[in-house]
Amino acid sequence: MRSRLTFWIVVALVAGLVVGWGLHLAIDDGSKASAERLAGIAGYLSILTQLFLRLIKMIIAPLVFSTLVVGIAHMGDTSALGRVGLRALTWFIGASLVSLLLGLVLVNLIQPGIGLALPLPPVTATAGVNRAAFDAAKFVAHIVPQSMIAAMAENEILEIVVFSVFVGVAITAVGESAQPLVRGAEALVAVMLQITDYVMRVAPVAVFAAVAATLAERGPGVLRDLAWFMGGFYLGLALLWMVLIAAGFAVVGPRILQLVRYIREPLILAFTTASSEAALPRTLEALDRFGVPPRIASFVLPLGYSFNLDGSMMYMTFASLFIAQAYGIHLPLGEQVAMLLVLMVTSKGIAGVPRASLVVIAATLSQFNIPEAGLLLILAVDHFLDMGRSATNVIGNAVAASVVARWEGQLDRPEPMEIIAARSPSGHAAAAETSFAQMSAPPEPRPQAKR
Repeated sequence: MRSRLTFWIVVALVAGLVVGWGLHLAIDDGSKASAERLAGIAGYLSILTQLFLRLIKMIIAPLVFSTLVVGIAHMGDTSALGRVGLRALTWFIGASLVSLLLGLVLVNLIQPGIGLALPLPPVTATAGVNRAAFDAAKFVAHIVPQSMIAAMAENEILEIVVFSVFVGVAITAVGESAQPLVRGAEALVAVMLQITDYVMRVAPVAVFAAVAATLAERGPGVLRDLAWFMGGFYLGLALLWMVLIAAGFAVVGPRILQLVRYIREPLILAFTTASSEAALPRTLEALDRFGVPPRIASFVLPLGYSFNLDGSMMYMTFASLFIAQAYGIHLPLGEQVAMLLVLMVTSKGIAGVPRASLVVIAATLSQFNIPEAGLLLILAVDHFLDMGRSATNVIGNAVAASVVARWEGQLDRPEPMEIIAARSPSGHAAAAETSFAQMSAPPEPRPQAKR
């Protein structure tokens, strides 16, 4: 059952904490040899997590392409697509500004970098983060894919979205003769959802390996040393969740409070694997059960992975100013606002960049004369922080899809939780297939206002 998978993921998380901590206590004696041994054990455990994440990435490109093409083909007209895209981007920009601003305000109130009881890395040290991995000009040039095959092979989500939009709009323009392609895409959606069901059955193993590897190698001490920084950041994430849900409440109404229950499984999966991508297939299904039509969710979610990573954006201002505080660098309010605006631009399109948040932070620090070496302070706990921001990215995009569906007047009734809880994994996949196939039905006409 669905609740059984969630239960085993939580069990795997706890078991990973216990085993990882136990390995660290049993082996670590402060010597270089023990550190190397723990790193080797963590490397072997991480193989399981990497295999799971590779399985998830194997699904993403065909799933995004097929769901997006089917959704656009059955929207009815291209004006609906433009309207949905504009509304989604409007929400993304507002959510991005709120996330960045919240991080800026909190780090100034809490000041986790002041009086830090840790030796500071030399300002000439390198953090090992490749700043060349992100470049604004390169990002703009690569919005449009030069090859569909290359975009899918490299899981470039934004490029896949652009290509899928072209295909969906062209199918709409061609009309009846393109219907075999639509039916083929619908069949591909069903196949990808079934594969997702198979892959998710090994999720607890991947969660156990990820948590055990991280804690075994780094130990609990690193959490203690940066507890104030981590606690402040997680407080910020909690506040951001409240702000996002409150904004969703203003648009969707009281039912937005039930959203967390519907996306509970993808939230736990994103948190435990520290990967937003791992939760994408399940988030699509969960939003469908919540009442967001697949034709909208399949467009808004992939777009959100490039433009609406709320947790990651809050982390960028929080971490950047934390490093400045640690080195005793005072930034006037004007410079902090300028940093916020720079991050607003450079944070877009980072989904396909490895360690994306750190890459953008490294590129931003140099612009404000803050030592890049400060990243070494947070690298040890970055995985634990990535867990929280990945889950926040999921909730942010789920709220965005629900809001856009409400603005479109197409937010359906939610599926009762009792039915979801009683459904077996295979039955759930079959139901999801049926639901996505229903995208072929055109949206009901909106009632005309009485004069």
